[in-house]
Amino acid sequence: MADSGFGTTVSFESGFLAEIISVDGPDVSREAIDTTHMGTSNGRMTYIPSDLIDGGTVSVELAYVPSTAPPITSSASAVAITYPDGGTCSFDGFLTSFSVSVPIDDRMTATAEIKVTGAVTIA
Repeated sequence: MADSGFGTTVSFESGFLAEIISVDGPDVSREAIDTTHMGTSNGRMTYIPSDLIDGGTVSVELAYVPSTAPPITSSASAVAITYPDGGTCSFDGFLTSFSVSVPIDDRMTATAEIKVTGAVTIA
């Protein structure tokens, strides 16, 4: 049986707090560098992994409270995702977007996109 995400929190060094609905990411990746050349003999493309790793982005859907300003103008700072089992994912990041949704018959929500800068630590 899969674990529930109920109880997951996201904390910002800036002190920004919100009621979290869902968290996607970080989507860590690295490029594959094409090393294929005219003399490649096996008829297949060849690659090597890049030395650089992109921490990607984290998308957080949250309950929107109009009186609480998101840290959209802040510089990069520590962000920590804490999972229900006590595991954590921490990194430095900054908001790249904050999009509000105000439906007529449901709660107001917002989606915050956080760009990861530097290393992602999973503990």
